Order: sequence, then C-alpha cells, then structure tokens
Amino acid sequence: MAKNITVIGINYYPEDSAIGLYTTQKAEALASKGHNVTVITGFPYYPAWKIKDEYKKKPYLYNEKINGVRILRCRQYVPQAPTFLKRIIHVISFTFGNFINLFKSGKPDLVISIVPFTTSILLGLFLKIRYRSKLWVHIQDFEFDIAKQSGLNSKNSIIFKILMIIEKKLLNKADIVSTISQSMIKILKQKSYSETYFLPNWIDDSYKISTDTHRYLRSKKVKVLYSGNIGEKQDWNAFLKFSKEISAEKYEIIVVGDGAKRNWLVDNIKPFPHVKHFLPVPLNELPSLLKSADIHILFQKAGVIDAVMPSKILGMMASSKPSLVIGDLNSEIKTIFDYCSPGIFFDTYSDQVILELDKLIGNFSKMAEMGKSANKYVVANFSKNNILSRFFKKIDLL
Repeated sequence: MAKNITVIGINYYPEDSAIGLYTTQKAEALASKGHNVTVITGFPYYPAWKIKDEYKKKPYLYNEKINGVRILRCRQYVPQAPTFLKRIIHVISFTFGNFINLFKSGKPDLVISIVPFTTSILLGLFLKIRYRSKLWVHIQDFEFDIAKQSGLNSKNSIIFKILMIIEKKLLNKADIVSTISQSMIKILKQKSYSETYFLPNWIDDSYKISTDTHRYLRSKKVKVLYSGNIGEKQDWNAFLKFSKEISAEKYEIIVVGDGAKRNWLVDNIKPFPHVKHFLPVPLNELPSLLKSADIHILFQKAGVIDAVMPSKILGMMASSKPSLVIGDLNSEIKTIFDYCSPGIFFDTYSDQVILELDKLIGNFSKMAEMGKSANKYVVANFSKNNILSRFFKKIDLL
C-alpha cells in the first residue's frame, strides 16, 4: 500500500556527496514504488561549502519536483571557512529554517530522518508527535563521535557531554534506527533501545559496463588515485609524506575531490609536480574514474574507528583495483581487508608503506587477484537491488 513518506536531511541532489547521493536514490526508489515522497532539505552546498551557482538566486524557501519527489528547500547559512562555532550556526539555520517546511509536508505515515544532522531527528519527531507518524532514523555518520575521535571535544567537553545525552534521548524516540555498517550497529545499540536495522550504502551495475580510460588518468606512470571528500577525517599529513617519498618518475598521484581542506591541500602539493588535483567528476563518470586507476589510496586519521564507514571504499573495491589503506586496526575497513584481502592495510604511515606498494605494483597477478576479490566481496554484500528490496519490505511492515 502506498504511503506518504517525508525524508528529512541536509544533503540531497544535486550535491556531489555520498550522503546526498544515497538519500536521493532512497527517495527516488520509494517514489518509483508508488509512495508519495516529500524531501525536506537545504540548498546544495557540499562538499565545496558553497551553495551551487544555479541555486544562489532562488528564494529563501524553494520548492521543486525532481524524478517524482517533491522537494522543500530552505536556504541555510553556509560558512566559507567552517569553524566549530560556524558549523553550529550552520546546523541551527538548517534546523529552524526548515520548521516552516514541516507545515508544508502534509501528513506523513512515515518520516525518515537522515543523520547528519542529529537535529534532523528533532524535525522528524515534531512530525511524529503532530501526526502520530512512524519515525525512522538513518545514521550515515555519528557526527558527535567523529568530532570526539578527532579531538574537537577537548575544549568543549561539557558541550559534547550534553550533545551525547540529547542524541541518546532523540534516538530513543524513534520507532526504528538504522546505519551503514555492523560496527556502527553495535554503537547504535549502546546509544538506543529502539529497534535497529542494517541499511548499508551500495554499489550499482555501472561498474560492470565502464571500460573507457578517464581523462584525468591517462598518464603512462603508475596511477595512484584518491577520490572523495577532502576533509578532517582523512590524514593529509600522512598523504604529504607519501607524496614526498614516493618515486615521482614511477608514480602519478591523482586527487579528485572537494571539501573544507581543499585549498590547504592544493597549496601543500605545489612542491610535488607528480601530484595532481581535480574537482569532483559527475556521478556518471565515477565508475570510469575509479576503474582507470592502478591502485586506490585512503588514509584515515588514527582513532577514527567506527563512527563512520567511508562510502568511497565500496567504489574503490567495485572498480576491481587493489587499495592501499591506512586506518585503525579496530575499524570495519580492517575487518573487510582481513576477510577478502582487497589490498594492503597499515595502521600508521612508515617507510614500509612505499616498500610494500613498490612490491605490489611489480606483481601484476597479485594486483589482479586483489582487485577481483574486492569486486566479488562488494557485489555479494552491497548490491543496490538487494539492499533496496529488503528496505522496501521493511517499509511495508511499518
């Protein structure tokens, strides 16, 4: 039976962000099944931290319909240089601005609040109380845990304790809570006694048909690719050491992405002519981009364990190319590497990283074996059709 479903979240099409992509695909998939779907969101701004040009002249409250989904937008404050305080103002402007859109959304049978931001739960709770709707909270990132692991709470420990208490109370108001990895499910069960559901991100079939070499990766050298957000979760200091110590004659490093640290990174790679930066590619070019690399890299900061499961790892593995990852030994990515050996994993940066990379690049059969294993794992566990099919069945039961 068709339901009236309201989705609330800051990231939505046409944003070039993983959360925006998956939220959009969820909403459009629900609409394709005959549900009446309304999305309450902001103006597209991430990862550049700048409202997209085509939306700059739109009114403060702007409504549109895309692919069968009604979209209610409110222009949020977007800082050019996001600091802790400016991020708080950013969240507040999105939250209170969209209270107006709650009264335009109609009476929903189901509300799906996407985190971040945690305040999306507050907006969803308002609709639940007003219309006795079911409330589903889906967590892409535990934003407070990430901030804590990154050290941002050291000067604001009391504030973070209060935020954690509020987060727990909000999660306990939900009828069902979901997240994208098994390790994050464990955290969720510690935070909430609401029903939990495993709803991972996915990969689609576009990786099977992509064969063209992407224009960014036509070097004759060994092509090392990082594609994703250039932000605080990644260890860019380790990346700079890697860039300095790797053979410039043998390797070309390509960074494709945007984010809060983009300008800092672009300035710091200037001494390295073998390191190139490009802005994000359109979604339809992503499979070609990823499959054109010889090897992928992902350097995570130490201590960023289970509060976030990087969505980019799925695309990296789906490309059938090996990966070089630096991350925490207790992270879910390490668990995946132990299970299917899709590349080489280190817990810290050292001289051994480049030694092992050189050894792997010289072993073509090993690279092919790792790439094949990576692809097989994500196809078996993260197929878009299978994940959405289970999601639809769960929606029907609510």
